Amino acid sequence: MEFITKADALQPQTAGAALYIVRETVPAAAGETAALLLASLENGDTFAAAQTVSEGKLRAVAVCRPAAFARAELEKAAAEAAAWAQKQESVAVDLSALDAVEAASAAETLALAIGAAVYRFDRFKKEAKPAKLQSAAFYALEHAAAVQTAVAAAEATLYGINLCKDLGNTAPNVCTPQYLAETAKTEAEKFGATAKILDKEYIRENMGAFWSVAKGSVQDPYLIELRWEGASDPAAAPVVLVGKGITFDSGGISLKPGEAMDEMKYDMCGAASVIGAFVAAAKARLPINLIAVVPTCENMPDAGASKPGDIVTAMNGTTIEILNTDAEGRLILCDALTYAAQFEPAALVDVATLTGACIIALGHTASGLLANNQELADQLLAAARATNDKAWQLPLFPEYKEQLKSNFADLQNIGGRPAGTITAAAFLSHFTETYPWAHLDIAGTAWKSGKEKGATGRPVPLLLEFLRNRA
Repeated sequence: MEFITKADALQPQTAGAALYIVRETVPAAAGETAALLLASLENGDTFAAAQTVSEGKLRAVAVCRPAAFARAELEKAAAEAAAWAQKQESVAVDLSALDAVEAASAAETLALAIGAAVYRFDRFKKEAKPAKLQSAAFYALEHAAAVQTAVAAAEATLYGINLCKDLGNTAPNVCTPQYLAETAKTEAEKFGATAKILDKEYIRENMGAFWSVAKGSVQDPYLIELRWEGASDPAAAPVVLVGKGITFDSGGISLKPGEAMDEMKYDMCGAASVIGAFVAAAKARLPINLIAVVPTCENMPDAGASKPGDIVTAMNGTTIEILNTDAEGRLILCDALTYAAQFEPAALVDVATLTGACIIALGHTASGLLANNQELADQLLAAARATNDKAWQLPLFPEYKEQLKSNFADLQNIGGRPAGTITAAAFLSHFTETYPWAHLDIAGTAWKSGKEKGATGRPVPLLLEFLRNRA
């Protein structure tokens, strides 16, 4: 998919499919059809399309009038426009009726919507059906520079989203920990970042909690470290992203029910979103020092797997009583969080499909947010609002840590049914006391089930907006 910005006026007679994004009137050059389409919009309508005859050929024409130019309203209108646009071979988008801010916002939102509409994951299908739409040109005579910047930002975001989706959707016999590590390294290096991959020997010797999960699988675990040094000061404290990379989660000895277990390939979507956001930041050449840390392994019920009642020692010396082997994400993350402390982060955000309880609390609309630093939480919430990639903050009161007390170890890995999302974060908080930390639980937002089954690419937009604001 190609996006083009043109510092020209749209000439309808030379364009293919034409889309006019407007407020109250269409440009005079748009013609009668566009004017009639706008007039046909009733209260609450945002989109209308028709076909007209030009020089003996049918030509598609559409008008889009967002209810407002805030992100949520733009996304609603853009989704309708994108559904129409994907049926065309090329689309010319006229932004001349808008001011610079509106044109930039509309262009970015529409580019993202078009990117989502044309996304296909057909790697494993004998007959692939690529999207019909190949290009979209944005005409912005007076505001071309602002539109170009916005479209470039959208392209970087789409790259990260699509990488996240591809990784999440790939079958777990293909997307193994090794595959995830190799892909992360290749993608990072493509845009000038660096990668370091630590293998099972390092993990077994240094990361007891992580190893307790990994040792039940024939697939080797890896710790992925990606670095982007974009800040003017190479010594500036980095932002660190940590992503849970369980490429398949059977539950281990605490085996999950068989129904929908195939969707447990999505248990690495925290890792996929972190890798996607990191690569997008490098592609956009954000002026920020950024590190991504991804622990990746399978959680399987092998004869060597951890058992309920086992006690293991985390990287920082904390002993953990494993009461449920299906609460494995926090075990690999806690060692990754300790590992990340060496970078002295200015801020650290971990992302994980961590708890089913988060789906009960927030459904599939908002990701759960918990933090030990309110300023960091506020920054993430602002990014969520700006991108409409919704998140909701939950409390992290000290009392919740009481549920994690063990009779036999420093901590137990679950705190019972009450406040399951919060106690999972409370567990992680034991390993994040030396730096500002926030946790995003994306169990309800990382993928969809049913007819729309597939990875969503969330929260890449939120993370990338957060990074842009920190740069």
